Parts: sequence; structure tokens; C-alpha cells
Amino acid sequence: MENKESQEVSQKSPFAGCAILITALLVMLFLIGFSVVILFRQFGEIAKFTEERPNAIEVVVVEDREAELNRLAEKIERFRLDVNDDKSAVLDLNVEEMNLAIAAYDSFKDLRGMFHVEEITPEDIRFLISFQLNGKPRLAKDGEGGLMTSDPRYLNGTLVATPGLLNNEVVLLVKNIETEKATVPREFLEQMSPYRIAEKYIGSEGLGTTMAKLTNVSLGDGYVRFEKVSGKIPEDTITNEQVDAGSRKVLTFLGVAATVFLFFVSLILLLGHRLRKKRQRDEQGG
Repeated sequence: MENKESQEVSQKSPFAGCAILITALLVMLFLIGFSVVILFRQFGEIAKFTEERPNAIEVVVVEDREAELNRLAEKIERFRLDVNDDKSAVLDLNVEEMNLAIAAYDSFKDLRGMFHVEEITPEDIRFLISFQLNGKPRLAKDGEGGLMTSDPRYLNGTLVATPGLLNNEVVLLVKNIETEKATVPREFLEQMSPYRIAEKYIGSEGLGTTMAKLTNVSLGDGYVRFEKVSGKIPEDTITNEQVDAGSRKVLTFLGVAATVFLFFVSLILLLGHRLRKKRQRDEQGG
């Protein structure tokens, strides 16, 4: 009899009946609000060090340079054949050769107007860059397609990085991005690094096959060195700690935010539980 009365009292409590629904709505509103705030905060920070127009990045001239192009092609082809035959091989490319390769080979056409090798030292390699990024979202106008769109922003400056190997892929470990407008935040650099400059070549014949067999990539005074040691299994030269540095900070931030949110949800449920018990006692006493 008492259990039946308690059940009836519980059914009379609007909070008891809606607690799960309220919690679900709170979770949904939190996730939506949190995502929107983070998104607009991110776009606001990006706008500080990006520009509305791209910089003109030099693409070297290839006309009337047949002799240089032939030497470069022979150099690369000889290295490719040795690597694919599992022979020890070394390929050194200087600044001019790298820029010439970008301008001449279709495999690198996506880098034209976006990347230009400026300097190579034993410590790092410097690229002049003009990267297109998404700007703040806005409602689309007629002819733009979709409901939402964004105006592009451009990251113009100098990218300072060191090359390495990660999962049979040549990547760039970003050390800094220098711009005239503002300092690029460390959090942005960590999220961008390692930069997968050669991602599109993975699994492809030719360049992709050769890249997967490299055993080391290093820097010298004015050149980048690609190496293959016969019989050696390719290994990553970039550690998991370097790859996960930025992700750990994001996960930590999300963890703190989730903990605070769950604390408030738990507090609301606790107050609701106490209110329900109080109503039960009041009605039983009445």
C-alpha cells in the first residue's frame, strides 16, 4: 500500500517525470552552445593573424632551363630506382632544385602559388606560404549554394619547420609561422603540426611507393637529404608525443568543460531528488 502511494506521489511530481528530459535538453544545449562559442572564438583568433587577400608566392620560371631540368630528373630517377631495388641511396635537393621541382612537375602543382622554399639550414627549412583558411560563417547569398558559407582568410607569412617521417609519409613538424600582422598562437601551430605536405601521394605509384621506403629525412647546410638504407625497415622519426601535443591540450580543455557541466547537471538532479522527497514527506504527512 505504501509503495503504491509513493508511486502515486512520484507521478504527481512534475520534476521526477521530466528529470531525464531536462537532463537531455541540458546536454544538447550545452553541446550546441559550447560548439558555437568555440567555433566563433577560433574564427576570431584566426582573423588576428590572417588576411583577406593572398600573397603572391613566387613560382620559378622553367622556360629555357632544359639542362637543369634534365639533371634534376636524372638525379631523382636514379634515386627512385635504387630505392625501389632496396639499395642504399641518398638524394640531396637544394633550394633551387626544390623550387624547380614544384614549378616543373605536375605532382607538385597544388603547391604552386602556395609554397616557395626560401632557405634551408641544418636546423630548419623556411617556406614562404599563402594558405587559404575558412573565415567566419555567414548566411549564403543567392548563387553561393547552401544556407551557410564563409569568406576565405589567408595565412600569409613564413613557415619554419623540420621534415620527418610518420607512417611512411614525409611530414613537416611546424616550429613557427611568422607573419607581419600578428603572432600565430602556439595552440594553432600545435594543431597544424605535423603538416602532412605529402599526404596525397600515399599509396600512389612512383612518388608514394618511394616515399614509403625512406628510412630518414634530414637537413644540411642548404639542402634536404632523403635517405634509404638497404635492408632497414622504415621507422617514424617523429614521436607520438610530438604528434599528440596539441590534441592533449584540446582533450584536457574538453575534459574540464565536461566535468564542470556534469557537476551542474548532478547538482540539478540532486536538488530535484531532494524536492521530490520533500513533496512525498509533505503529502504523506498531510
